[in-house]
Amino acid sequence: MQPPAGSQVSRVPAQRPPSDHLAPPSPAPAPERPRRRLRTVLTVVTSVVVALCLGGVAAGFVLYNRAAAPDRSAPDVVVDNYLRAFLVDRNDTRANLFTCEGNGDRSAVSGLRSEIEQREANFGVVVRVSWGPLTRTETSEGESVATTLTISGSANGQPRSSRHEDWVFEVVEGKEGWRVCSGQKAG
Repeated sequence: MQPPAGSQVSRVPAQRPPSDHLAPPSPAPAPERPRRRLRTVLTVVTSVVVALCLGGVAAGFVLYNRAAAPDRSAPDVVVDNYLRAFLVDRNDTRANLFTCEGNGDRSAVSGLRSEIEQREANFGVVVRVSWGPLTRTETSEGESVATTLTISGSANGQPRSSRHEDWVFEVVEGKEGWRVCSGQKAG
């Protein structure tokens, strides 16, 4: 039915229910995060760790080589190292790193070490060898290094004997540095 003429009723379209009364829209599946980021982070972290480990290994190798390599840079240095290895540490393998190959006469130094070992065995003492300044002199074949060896014996921490001997060592320079070729008492 129609509203009477002059009425104040207007035509209002049919009202719809508010949208909050409607059924919720079905949720869209959440997009999965790409796993590329995680892989990239793991790859970078692994690469850094591997690089640090390799750098550490390389540094260790270089430092070990420097520490283990015999110092044959100068005649007095090689004589000092030879005396320490042969008479103090009594390490033939280490002492050979400082000597001439094949040629040379180090029998007097070997005799001194034998004498020291016999005294220790026969008398129950400890024999120590030390030396003073090493003096270099040029020779026709290389250099000679002179020093005074001090040979001291002690028992139970008490000094027993001490003597001083002047020695001369002949050294030559080769491809790998200086080497001790002979050693004898100065006479």
